Amino acid sequence: MNVTSTGIAPDPTSTGSAGLSAADAARVRAAVELISTNDTGSVVAAALPALSPTERASLAAHSRLNHAALLVFPGSIGELHEGVAALGLRIERVNPSVVVRGRLCERYGLADLDVVIAHAAVRDRNGRPCSIEIFALITPPELAWIAVDEQAENHESHLALEVVEPDSVVLDGLSHLLTRRGRMSVDGGGYNVHEDATVLYFRGASGADPAHRRLELISRGHFPEALAEHVGRPQRAPEQLLRLMTGAWATQAIKVAAELRLPDRLAAGVGTVDRLALATGADADSLARLLRYLATLGVVRRSGPGFGLTEIGALLRSDVAGSLHPLALLYGGAFYESFGRLDEAVRTGRESFERVFGAHHFPYFAADPERADMFDRGMAASAAMFGELATALDFSAARVVVDVAGGNGVLLGKILQAHPHLRGVLLEREHVLDAARSTTDDAGCADRCTLVAGDFTETVPPGGDVYVLSRVLHDWDDTTCLTILRRCAESMPAHATLLVVERLLPEDDSDSLAAAWDVHMLCNVGGRERTESHYRALLAEAGFDLVDRKELALEAVALRAVKA
Repeated sequence: MNVTSTGIAPDPTSTGSAGLSAADAARVRAAVELISTNDTGSVVAAALPALSPTERASLAAHSRLNHAALLVFPGSIGELHEGVAALGLRIERVNPSVVVRGRLCERYGLADLDVVIAHAAVRDRNGRPCSIEIFALITPPELAWIAVDEQAENHESHLALEVVEPDSVVLDGLSHLLTRRGRMSVDGGGYNVHEDATVLYFRGASGADPAHRRLELISRGHFPEALAEHVGRPQRAPEQLLRLMTGAWATQAIKVAAELRLPDRLAAGVGTVDRLALATGADADSLARLLRYLATLGVVRRSGPGFGLTEIGALLRSDVAGSLHPLALLYGGAFYESFGRLDEAVRTGRESFERVFGAHHFPYFAADPERADMFDRGMAASAAMFGELATALDFSAARVVVDVAGGNGVLLGKILQAHPHLRGVLLEREHVLDAARSTTDDAGCADRCTLVAGDFTETVPPGGDVYVLSRVLHDWDDTTCLTILRRCAESMPAHATLLVVERLLPEDDSDSLAAAWDVHMLCNVGGRERTESHYRALLAEAGFDLVDRKELALEAVALRAVKA
């Protein structure tokens, strides 16, 4: 919760409800509205967008929305009671503050301050009992400067989740979840003996919704070990920045592991460093150091005298379905080199890939059979991750599915496997079609699939019931996207549906995988990721109405459009 979101300028001297300044009264009203319009699930989703849906569900299962907190500045306890009552709230109890009082004293270099906690009952949007926690710094005129600073910065406002069945293990696990996976930083904590409550504070990234930027885990009881572990953790900002700055090291370590086929060898039981060195021709000491680093990344794990594969590392095996081995080589190879010239892409607006390799992304890979094969296998690995599309959407009324720029046919093969009544048409460049024949044959649907060589900016096969553009439009600028969409519109029968599968940039500043891929598009292709409203406008200009969307795995979305 942040007073700046209410549009009310903080003024500790102006008069609001009796006993509270206008700014403080507005902040209390905002806190009541925040609770009454939220519940545990919505708070977890807004405060922790980096968590997966499964992780959010787990957090919500272990905790429940308890209160919204804010700091106000009455001249006395009597003024606090009077001001809260004037807002239609009833203070149920008042206790001395321990944690917030200590934070304020430390922040302003003061030995003592008079701070209390008042609790007033409210209900969340589902009618479940919650409360407003009002920290009150009794503020004589000589401390008005603190009120000005605190109302401007809003250090102490937060939303609180109460841990349902707390113990030290649960608290430590939740703290790790919020910091490691949720990307929040530790923001202090403490134990209030007057309320017999252990509190752990977390602060989110500056881009988070201001109303959910600060989070408290409150647990009834005293948990000194969990508290010590929490407050003893180093501040996350320097560590996070170092990890970000060394991300390129991780990219190269994973690429080298893929090049040496370490996951294949570990899966085959070649697990000691000496045996791996012998099998790969690598220096044993250097290989041991690489494996130790890969273990910190979660790619391998210590196993007796050697190493074993983790679930993540198993995805890098070259001999299993769904392997991401080709992507590791791509991201650590040509894409890695072009990212080294990202500064030029940012300065000029032109992809740096062409500057590095002397050709645009697509002709560069197409010009060499070995490069083309690696690129197509990488795109197939990506497509496999989006295979959920085959079962997530209703194809029962369709008879023919046209996959426009469908690569080597992995996605179309999955759709045809899942729906035996369908026939497929795949449009691709000539040099890709041999791989598509092999893929659809392996999927057992080659007899139901027609392969067409062509350029989607010139023509698209007619007569389909469903047309699929999966991760195609993000490769191109708006002008080319409009051309592709218009070619689809020209070929599509009136009843047909267009499915656009992409990652969407959020309309606000919330966390998203698409933000990273947007820079990847800038650097390596010259395209871009887009918001839903951006795609809606492009579709409308090309003659389509966007009718709905379906969420898919890995933050992908299927946008369904029909001809206007």
